[in-house]
Amino acid sequence: MLSAAPVQPIAAHSLLVFLLQVGVLLLSAILLGRLAAKFGLPAIVGELSAGVLLGPSLFHWMAPDIAGWLLPSQPDQAHLLDAVGQVAVLLLVGLTGIDMDLGMVRRRKATALRVSLAGLIIPFALGIGLGYPLVRLLDTGTQDKHVFALFLGVAMCVSAIPVIAKTLMDMNLIHRNIGQLTLAAGMVDDAFGWFMLSVVSAMAVGGLSAGMVATSLLSLLLVVVIAMVAGRPLIRLALRACEGSEQQTVAVTAAMILLAAAGTQALGLEAVFGAFLCGILIGSSSDVARARTRSLRTVVLGFLAPVFFATAGLRIDLRALAQPAVLAAALAVLATAILGKFAGAYLGARLSKLTRWEALALGAGMNARGVIEVIVAMVGLRLGILDTNTYTIIVLVAVVTSVMAPPLLRFAMKRVEYTVEEDLRLDARSEAAAQS
Repeated sequence: MLSAAPVQPIAAHSLLVFLLQVGVLLLSAILLGRLAAKFGLPAIVGELSAGVLLGPSLFHWMAPDIAGWLLPSQPDQAHLLDAVGQVAVLLLVGLTGIDMDLGMVRRRKATALRVSLAGLIIPFALGIGLGYPLVRLLDTGTQDKHVFALFLGVAMCVSAIPVIAKTLMDMNLIHRNIGQLTLAAGMVDDAFGWFMLSVVSAMAVGGLSAGMVATSLLSLLLVVVIAMVAGRPLIRLALRACEGSEQQTVAVTAAMILLAAAGTQALGLEAVFGAFLCGILIGSSSDVARARTRSLRTVVLGFLAPVFFATAGLRIDLRALAQPAVLAAALAVLATAILGKFAGAYLGARLSKLTRWEALALGAGMNARGVIEVIVAMVGLRLGILDTNTYTIIVLVAVVTSVMAPPLLRFAMKRVEYTVEEDLRLDARSEAAAQS
C-alpha cells in the first residue's frame, strides 16, 4: 500500500503575508494599547482599535489595493490569523482560571450565586425582548427571528472573564474580594453563556429539539464530573513531575489547557469552557505552579492576546453606524447591555448585603464584555445569524463596556476597605512567587 503524498508546505507568498500581518497587527496593537493605557483605558481598547483602523473602517477604505494585498479576504489566509487568535483566547482563559481563589468562592458561594443569577436573568430577558424588533428594523437576513432574539439574549448576558481578569490584574485588584467575586459570578454567567451559545448554534444549523438540548446539558455535566473525579489528580501528577523546572511547568500547563479545550470542543461545547475549567484545576492544585506560569502569562498578554484583539477589530465596519437604523439599533443594544448587567449585578449584590460601593464595583466589573462578546459575535457571523452591521454593534458593546469598567472600578474601590483576608491572599501569592 502506497503511503499518502506529503502535505505541501505553506506557499512562500502566503507565509510572507502571514508574517507581515502578525508583525503589523502586533506592533499596531502594542502602540495603540500603550496609548490607551496613558489615557487610563484598558489596553484591549487600543488593541481592538488597531484592527478597526486597519480594517474596512479606514485602511481598506482609503487604500483598498494595499489593504487587499496585506489583508486578503481569502479564507485560507484569514484562517492562519484566526488560528493564532484561538490559541491566544484559550490560553488567556486558562490563565484566568488559574487565578481563581476557589476557597473564597466556596465561602461566599451564596453571594456569588445571587450576583451571577441576577446578572444573568435580567440582561438575558431584555436581550431576547429587544431581539424581535431589531430583526425587523435591521433586516439582518436571519431566517429565524427566534434564533436571532435568543442569540442577542446570550450576547447581553455574558461577561468577559479574560478582560475582567486583565483589568483586575492591571489595577492590582485581582486579590481583592470584589475581584474574586466578580470572577466567580462571571464564571457562572459565562458557563451558561457557552451552553446557550451551543444551543443557539445547533438551532441555527438544524433547528431546536429537546434531544439536542438534553445532549448539550449532559455533555456539560459530564465535563464537570470528569474534571472533578479524574482531572484533578491527573493535573496534580503532571505538575508534580515538573517540580523544579519553570519551563516544563509552562509547557505542561499550556498543553493541558489546550487538550481540555479540545475535549469540550469534541463534546459539542465551546472550547473556552474546557480551558477555563482546566485553569481552575491547575490553580487549585498548586500555588507554586500558579507562580511559575508567569512567563506563559507574559507571552500570552504581551504577544498572543494583542494579535487576537487586533484581528477581531478587522471585521468591524464603523461606517455602518452612519445609517440611522443601524445607529439607533446600536444605541438600543448598548443601553440594554449596560443597564441590564448593572441592574442585575447590583441587585444581586444588595440582596447579599454588600455595600452600595461593593455592588457598584461588581456591576462595573461584570459589565465588561470584551473578548467573550467578540467571540460570541464571531460565532454569530460564522453561522449567518449576524451580518456585518449587527456584528459591528455587538463588538461595539464589547469596546464601550470594557472602556467603562476601569474608571468605575477605580471610583468604587476607593471606598471599599481592605480586609485581613485580602492581605493574606496577597502575601501568599508573593511568597509563592518568591519560592519559584
